[in-house]
Amino acid sequence: MSNYHCLVAGLPDIAFDGAKYQYSVERFKEEIYPSLSANDARVVDLILLERDNANLLRILRGGEEAILESEGCYNRAELLAIVEAAKCGDAPAKGVPIYLYSFVEYYIANEGQTNVVWENLLSARYYEYAMECPNRFAADWFTFNLNVNNILVAVTARKYKMSVEEAVIGDNEVALALRTSGARDFGLTGSLDYFEEVVRLSENSRLQDREHQLDAMRWRWLDDNSVFCYFSVERLFVFLQQLVVVERWAGLDAEKGMEQYNKMIAELKKGMD
Repeated sequence: MSNYHCLVAGLPDIAFDGAKYQYSVERFKEEIYPSLSANDARVVDLILLERDNANLLRILRGGEEAILESEGCYNRAELLAIVEAAKCGDAPAKGVPIYLYSFVEYYIANEGQTNVVWENLLSARYYEYAMECPNRFAADWFTFNLNVNNILVAVTARKYKMSVEEAVIGDNEVALALRTSGARDFGLTGSLDYFEEVVRLSENSRLQDREHQLDAMRWRWLDDNSVFCYFSVERLFVFLQQLVVVERWAGLDAEKGMEQYNKMIAELKKGMD
């Protein structure tokens, strides 16, 4: 395992509620990535691949001139190359996560389907890929996030009398319980130490406040589970993930939060059509 003593020692402190920060994801990519081993870079990549997921969908829907948001591991040209390779049946470039390539293949073959929530399908493949990471800390982080997101969407679907089975993604034990249990707590009380907290936070009608509290919970998970990670890739992983959270909140407002919530409800309904 590589030791990144100098890199970690040079990182600035960041706080969850720190609206002002002197660091950025782009700066992390420029200054930290060149010093990572190939294996450790793939671990850190998992965080940025979520941006690639969103940008890939924009390209598939809007074409090569689609407006992209923050750049992840791949730039526009590289994402277009993934799409083109899938269209032509060529092998993806070396190092490209296979889930991106296989998703494009499936999208091209099934684009006309109107009842597919493509974001959910891509997210399911992304989480499956991330949770198979050999780095246990990273795999556990994505398992935790999948569970939290699935609990939220299951509670919301049940509240609006929608299909919980179609809303939940993935196939781990928590996803299975959410899909099949008719119990009020889906049979998860006691098996997940964060289940009741997530349900309680889901009941907050102030959407931006709720998301803020959920991110605070995620932030605590990162801190609590990396106590003994000093100068390893896990410490860099935590810093980048927390930096992503800080950047997101710096650009988030209440109106956008409501748009995201309404989008989630619309996707739940779409999956039932």
